[in-house]
Amino acid sequence: MDRDLGTRDAGLSAESGDAPDDGIVTLSIAELDADPHGVFRRYRPLTPFIAHESGSYIVLRSGDVERFARDPRLRQSETEYPEIHGITGGLLFDLFDYSMLMSNGAVHRRRRSPFSRTFAARLMMEMRPRIRRTAEELVAEWYEEEDVDLVQRYAALIPARTISDLLGLPKDDIPEFTSLVYQVTRVVSFLFQPEDLPELEDAARRLFDYVEDTLNARRRKPKEDFLSAFVASADAAGELSPFEIITQIVTLIIGGTDTTRVAAAEQVALLLQDRAQWDEVCREPALIPGAVVEALRYEPSVASLARIPLEDIEVDGRVLPAGQFLILSTMSAMRDEQLYARPDVFDIHRTDHPRLPLVFGGGPHRCLGEALARVELEEGLAALSSRIPQLELAGDPPRVQGHSGIRRIGEMHVAWRR
Repeated sequence: MDRDLGTRDAGLSAESGDAPDDGIVTLSIAELDADPHGVFRRYRPLTPFIAHESGSYIVLRSGDVERFARDPRLRQSETEYPEIHGITGGLLFDLFDYSMLMSNGAVHRRRRSPFSRTFAARLMMEMRPRIRRTAEELVAEWYEEEDVDLVQRYAALIPARTISDLLGLPKDDIPEFTSLVYQVTRVVSFLFQPEDLPELEDAARRLFDYVEDTLNARRRKPKEDFLSAFVASADAAGELSPFEIITQIVTLIIGGTDTTRVAAAEQVALLLQDRAQWDEVCREPALIPGAVVEALRYEPSVASLARIPLEDIEVDGRVLPAGQFLILSTMSAMRDEQLYARPDVFDIHRTDHPRLPLVFGGGPHRCLGEALARVELEEGLAALSSRIPQLELAGDPPRVQGHSGIRRIGEMHVAWRR
């Protein structure tokens, strides 16, 4: 598809906001990444979905996104996403082909079920004191410096240390496996070029090799940790192939580090840009859960879900064709005027959040690590606000980049006076 096909070529007047003749607007990645919230705000009242230059459709409205996330007439995307981007083999392709995240039906249940008990909400709540202790130790490590990059020195390390603790991975391995994760996740964010693929494939190979070596070490010499118990149980059950076992652990490491890293930094950035709300959180820790949920809504770390219709589906008189790759934009849905009052206002006192926030997906594919992510974000914010209430941004706020998949975040320098 022509990368230059935008709103003007699609027949939509920027001044008038008239709908195009064919009813579907096609936008480029550049247009979407330049101002995704502005694009979604503009088109939500006009159309239930827009077209993406990749050939996908982006579903915009909260009701449709919520419904399609759990609609049995749609399935998870399996390998369509990498194929759209010219990835037809290698470990980047296998990550989609063999992961629980992109699978469906009995295959999905078989791959996911060994982890459901481990990530139960009650067990994650039991980890809360340990996660709080990790956050406080991190603050203590750099408190005397009075100026740090909060992304690298705090937001990235809370989930990385938590997942390494949960899986029994050595803390010395954290810098290596998190660096590999951040490279691999570029593939699911439209934030790569074809010439980047050899480098990203190499990162995937090294990440898979790391997990395989770790699992084999547990087989030879089991420990009292999750990985030892998991690999022994999986080998005995025989329901997962050796490569499926590796891929599920790779998936857990990816899901347990990158998305929370972005969310943990961005929630602090949003609060520091609204000093009154930051001060409220510092004075009243009971406001922290609401602040976390509102930050996830306002600037989510995961911008979308992927689905494929199994049949033609009509939406407001327009048809989403069977087999069409859909980007269910949680990013758009969580700023939808039909769901939220004043959706473009960041407000930690908001009372109109749905019971199940869209950022964690829906249906059988709802995020396995939702409870863990909430605990990490809440305890990370609590440790920081209680120890350094005088915290402030040092320079420009970080820019969260991307309109689809896992978003990226740049450096975020903060400073404080002791």
